Amino acid sequence: SAIVGALVTLSIIALVLSLVKVEDVTLPPTIKYGLVFDAGSSHTSLFVYEWDSDKANDTGVVSQTLSCDVQGQGISSYASDPPKAGDSLRECLDKALKAVPAAKQRDVPAYLGATAGMRLLREQDPSAADQVLAEVAKTMQEYPVAFKGARILTGEEEGAYGWITINYLLDSFTKFSPKAHMWLRPEATNIFGALDLGGASTQISFVPEGSGMSWNESSRFTLYGYNYNIYTHSYLCYGQNEMLKRLAQELIASSPSTRVPHPCYPKGYSETVRLSALRTSPCTGRSDPALPLGDSNVTLEGRGDAGGCLAAVRKLFNFSACGQSPDCTFDGVFQPPLRGQFIAFSAFYYNFKFLNLTEGQPLAVVREAIEQLCTRSWEDLSSSYPKENPKRLPKYCANTNYILTLLLDAYKFNETSWNNIFFQRKAGSADIGWTLGYMLNLTNMIPAKAPARVKGHVPSLWAAAVTFIILTLVLGFAALLL
Repeated sequence: SAIVGALVTLSIIALVLSLVKVEDVTLPPTIKYGLVFDAGSSHTSLFVYEWDSDKANDTGVVSQTLSCDVQGQGISSYASDPPKAGDSLRECLDKALKAVPAAKQRDVPAYLGATAGMRLLREQDPSAADQVLAEVAKTMQEYPVAFKGARILTGEEEGAYGWITINYLLDSFTKFSPKAHMWLRPEATNIFGALDLGGASTQISFVPEGSGMSWNESSRFTLYGYNYNIYTHSYLCYGQNEMLKRLAQELIASSPSTRVPHPCYPKGYSETVRLSALRTSPCTGRSDPALPLGDSNVTLEGRGDAGGCLAAVRKLFNFSACGQSPDCTFDGVFQPPLRGQFIAFSAFYYNFKFLNLTEGQPLAVVREAIEQLCTRSWEDLSSSYPKENPKRLPKYCANTNYILTLLLDAYKFNETSWNNIFFQRKAGSADIGWTLGYMLNLTNMIPAKAPARVKGHVPSLWAAAVTFIILTLVLGFAALLL
């Protein structure tokens, strides 16, 4: 009977252990960091991103943790003194290291991407461009990060990565499902187009209808397990700052005097420009208008002429090169028909924010606001906006007329599709620009680290099982004694 009792006891113990639930316990994924400098034509910004090593379909879920504006102008402005380009990055690099745990800093991939300002410098002086990149690379290599290179992005890369940023931030690619505790692709995906206006270039990117594009006109990306073919084009020398230079050149070339009327500047405002500055710029130096000889100064005097400003801005585009083709913007550039909604950011956003219009205003209201802006005197503007940068304030009339011409006449938005454009600076807590898309795409190059898994028992079941075993043993020994 003792042997039988012991066997029964062991059988009960084995049965209880077999019923105890064992479940997988997933340890928290490792947090990784990335660092990207956006070296634009007018300024440089640093962004720090982080993501879990447990990636969704080979694309990391990236979020912005820090942004830092570098003091001074863009790195292309240091062509005559390249070491200063590298030194200008130090303050933001120091801030970035404070945002990353010390133990992980040496594993942080760090990139610098230069855009249109450096593309122009490379055209003008390739040696100077190389020296500037070498100096910023030298500075970044001094810091305890995994420096991956400093390079000049193509215009198409800049446009495509901006497109990725927008659709990532607006959950077009994937969206977290609290119910399923995983990232899922939205059933009705709404892919946005991207409109970017910088200082030296402007980009348009969107997914066209059908697939009637050659590979020279499109970019392909695989994100979250899906392929995307987008149309993207960059127009060098059609950024905001270069447009203003080209406009000044046109006006000066058409005037015999050293005091030139400027229809876009407000009445009572004047600006002096040096002819040599226009001749040395790649965007104005290769243009048709012939500037007066010599290195004299020319004074641009504001006229506050809204209609004259719009007419002068339109002359900067070669619309006749397209003939009657509906799939052409200007300068003979192909563009498929527009499709879907668009996010307009960078200088698009800042100029329309100044107009103080609410989202979704009809095009007629926008035109009226621009016309009223252009007819205000410099005394009126400067007193109404005392905190506005005095160098930027007189340019808003030209900038907004230029944006309207670019969007309506070049890109071919109309009265109806105008409502598909949304002017934004941020989405959520992240800045809209190319850097997040760049970082997001590069996470495919970082091997996905499988989350560590261990076998563990559910505590409540384990406690109950231990209690049951002890009681069974006690009763078994009691039975043996009896």
